Amino acid sequence: MNKLEIAREKINKIDKQMAELFCERMQAAEMVADYKKEMGLPIFDASREETLIQNNSKLIDDSTYRAYYINFLRDVMKISRSYQHKLLNGMKVAYSGVEGAFAHIAAGKIFEDSQRVAFPNFSEAYRAVVDGECDCAVLPIENSSAGEVGQVIDLIFSGSLYVNGIYELSVSQNLLGLPDAEISDIKRVFSHIQALEQCNNYIRDHEFDAVMSDNTAIAARHVAEANEKSNAAIASTETAMLYGLKVLDSNINESHVNTTRFAVLSRSQHIKSSNQTDNHSIILFTVRDEASALAKAINVIGNHKFNMRSLRSRSMKNLLWKYYFYIELEGNVNSEDGKLMLKELSEFCDKLKVAGSFYDHIDLK
Repeated sequence: MNKLEIAREKINKIDKQMAELFCERMQAAEMVADYKKEMGLPIFDASREETLIQNNSKLIDDSTYRAYYINFLRDVMKISRSYQHKLLNGMKVAYSGVEGAFAHIAAGKIFEDSQRVAFPNFSEAYRAVVDGECDCAVLPIENSSAGEVGQVIDLIFSGSLYVNGIYELSVSQNLLGLPDAEISDIKRVFSHIQALEQCNNYIRDHEFDAVMSDNTAIAARHVAEANEKSNAAIASTETAMLYGLKVLDSNINESHVNTTRFAVLSRSQHIKSSNQTDNHSIILFTVRDEASALAKAINVIGNHKFNMRSLRSRSMKNLLWKYYFYIELEGNVNSEDGKLMLKELSEFCDKLKVAGSFYDHIDLK
């Protein structure tokens, strides 16, 4: 055999081995897809992929080969993602509202190939996951202008689902009317209470009557169905296209860094390994009815060097003048220090719940 034939025979042998390894890798990708479906995690994990590339590229000594190997790894991971998308095509994601709602948009960005299932309110979307009707729920927990979404925070405290991710969606509110309407025709605006609050100055300046709706997209649908020229909705541009409305005015929210944070909730908790430090956690607790119990609890958190990103108190619906506390921490509660912190914290708490752990908030582009 000449050199070319020898090289081709060697390549054929290597390709056979690579085909077998490729099948093994795709089978592992199936396991990853199953896990992500169970935990309510998105397919694309940029941090994981970059870590894999950095670690695996060190296996190649030749610098010229290494550059090509990095491209090879990226192509393999792209194929793996594509296969996982196919596997998760039947994943059901619950959200509150109707098509075009910001939660509908967020769910589509997080789980691109999922089946998004609409529910009339937060409680029913949450319950759909608890009952197994849906795999996970995407629900808002806070807006940068209007503050926390208390109903969802209460569900996290009292319910059984875990938060396995928090995602930030930039929200632009728009005034939507019928195709033949102008701003001067509008007398009433319909929207969710938070959207109305985000646009409070605009509504006041135009002397509109504000009418609350369950959801921004539901408000847009109502305006389209009522077919009254004096009605308008405050909602997204995507919603305008869905319901045949015209954008009368854009970006009417007071803050132009208007952002809503959405939590992904699922039945199982995605537990980060103890050596992962770049994640955050949510804990909720009630303190014992004794002097300085809350101060002592907060001191425990600080003594273990867990930075509190947020601390909120919420009234307990069934107990008059009793409160629970919602805290977002920077750090890994699954680390040894985290476990010790939780053990010490429990000494001052009647109820202590770890709602979940997740990487730092991810922006939805």
